[in-house]
Amino acid sequence: MSRALYLVIFDCDGTLVDSQDTIVRGMTAAFEEVGLTPPDRPSALSIVGLSLEVAIRQLVGPSREHLVPQMAEAYRRTQIARRASGLDHDPLYPGAREVLDALHARPDVLLGIATGKALRGVRHLQEVHDLKYHFATIQTADAAPSKPHPAMILQAMAETGVEAARTVMIGDTSFDLDMARNAGVASIGVTWGYHDRAVLAGCAPAALIDGFTQLPGELARLFGWDKAGVTGEAAGPQLGETA
Repeated sequence: MSRALYLVIFDCDGTLVDSQDTIVRGMTAAFEEVGLTPPDRPSALSIVGLSLEVAIRQLVGPSREHLVPQMAEAYRRTQIARRASGLDHDPLYPGAREVLDALHARPDVLLGIATGKALRGVRHLQEVHDLKYHFATIQTADAAPSKPHPAMILQAMAETGVEAARTVMIGDTSFDLDMARNAGVASIGVTWGYHDRAVLAGCAPAALIDGFTQLPGELARLFGWDKAGVTGEAAGPQLGETA
């Protein structure tokens, strides 16, 4: 009997990596490029999760929509130049590495990414943190509409062959959790990112967690992994154990 697979999809910025300084710096460059006053830090971070052009459009408003392509190009140019100089190595949040390693070691789990970042940015993250082989599917702003459109999750499920009932989206913003709902899958909100607990709770996730150490237990409850797996087979290395 083939083993039932589960798909655990992570957002990047604000969920896996703390990229707030990088994002604020890039957004500042984008606004200065066209002679506008950059947004304050909370405003700049409030749009994290959206695809870049959508995020900038939301910040500048409809009257300045014509500036969005130039601003987006300035943002990308700044990020690429800093990475080429060995800068902007955004750190993983505490506990992220251990949970990713444990999930990756399970034979019944596939990991995915769904992010408003460009694929170039995800590849940089993978290289910096030695995560090149952890993710079976990577969905980015290059090939899908912006969150909360469900396309990224739907594409991830199609690529991996995992059904909605065995898929979960983990993210720090309402955009992530609304995307999950729109795709018909469960979600888990993380409170260490860019939208506060009240906003996340309003999206009705399966759970809210305050640290990566809580994620294993919530996944076990969601998928019944604490019941010896849905197939009755040994589930392989458990979260928190050494594979």
